[in-house]
Amino acid sequence: MLLAIDSGNTNVVFALYEGREQRGKWRISTKPGRSADEYAVWLTQLMTLGGFGVSDVTSVVISNVVPTAQRSLNHFCSRYFAQPPVSVEECVAAYDFAIRISRPEQVGADRIANAVAAHEAYEGGLVIIDFGTATTLDLVDPDGAYSGGIIAPGIDVSMEALYQAAAKLPRISVEKPKDNTVVGYDTASAMHSGVFWGYISMIEGLVKRIKEERGDSLTVIATGGLAPLFHQTSDVIHHVEPDLTLNGLVSLHEAYRRQQT
Repeated sequence: MLLAIDSGNTNVVFALYEGREQRGKWRISTKPGRSADEYAVWLTQLMTLGGFGVSDVTSVVISNVVPTAQRSLNHFCSRYFAQPPVSVEECVAAYDFAIRISRPEQVGADRIANAVAAHEAYEGGLVIIDFGTATTLDLVDPDGAYSGGIIAPGIDVSMEALYQAAAKLPRISVEKPKDNTVVGYDTASAMHSGVFWGYISMIEGLVKRIKEERGDSLTVIATGGLAPLFHQTSDVIHHVEPDLTLNGLVSLHEAYRRQQT
């Protein structure tokens, strides 16, 4: 089976795939100083509970956007699965993935994986919204090429900054305001409105501007933990794909393996 690792700024997700079928998925908070042995103790116990063993893993692919975590993850894979992980960068050439921006090397591995998975699942031009530590909007041309994007502060980052900077404001959760009201009538409801409707307005406004700039009919796909919440409220999002990055890693690894044989 293939172990796909999506190492992001907030969480590291490990998923086992047999072909295209996901057999198990586990998540741990990102900690750059976490050792290979810590990963091993945590993941192997969860794999055992799911009925899997270390010997079931025959290959590993990784998307990592935290450079300081790479060494431990490489050591973890090499020591416990007897092989280093294959990176997105290694897979891109095999997949023949085009990046049409001025600095292709600056596109994050997770955004490449998202673009690959979205193009395989949907036709035409695409906008991918990833609600992560940063909120990103990425453009994919009808032929599957990555053609630019937008990076904005993630909703959790914005909320934490507001809490830290304003002494009298409480820490709140992300949720839709009750009764769909926009105006809040106490501090907490005013904050909920500002965060929720503010991000809805940002997403709708950016998608509108992208469509005007590109002059295309674009399909909008959302991923990330908060994607379902925003999808329920705004009709600008057409589809939600919770495992978009992982699906892209599987596709990239398949192309890499074909090139190796």
